[in-house]
Amino acid sequence: MRDRLLPAMVTFVERMEMAFVATADANGECDASLRAGPPGFLQVLDDRTIAYPEYRGNGVHASLGNITENPHVGMLMVDFVQDLIGLHVNGIARIVEEPAFHRMFPRVPRDDERGRRAERWVVIEVEEAYVHCRKHIPRMERVTERRSWGTDDPGRKGGDYFGARGTPVRSAARRSSTGRRSVFPSTTHLSRGVARSLRRRTE
Repeated sequence: MRDRLLPAMVTFVERMEMAFVATADANGECDASLRAGPPGFLQVLDDRTIAYPEYRGNGVHASLGNITENPHVGMLMVDFVQDLIGLHVNGIARIVEEPAFHRMFPRVPRDDERGRRAERWVVIEVEEAYVHCRKHIPRMERVTERRSWGTDDPGRKGGDYFGARGTPVRSAARRSSTGRRSVFPSTTHLSRGVARSLRRRTE
């Protein structure tokens, strides 16, 4: 384990097309999400700083909402195709609006392709970087496909794939292990106008 990105780690991050991001709110309730883009969408700003763009998404803002309460994040990047290896990066995150980000880091190129224009960036100060063992990583084949970046079409976004429509949002009897009512980790549980500020640019 290292407290920075080694040169081989930097090369690995720069060719990744996706990363799994784990966050938790102030109460420790967790959420895991996927971030994806073309190679280079993850930006290594230096050996102790990594950033990824927040594109227009599903409007839930679970990861961003959690980061406003608890800046600790964990990232996992996996090479399923070539080397069958993974990289963990854990650190402290902050949310930076797109104009401010490019004033701070002018060398980072802007992507103006429809649906891939960053609304804001998550900048992570690296605290831990270490390998994820290849033992159980499945080999996959890269298939070229057309992506519907930024679409609002319900079918292309997945629609009601899991048949949730028409079912109760939450069971009245549902409680967490601490006895509190479980809260879905989205900006719906945030106070102080945080949810409003995060959603403003996507409304």
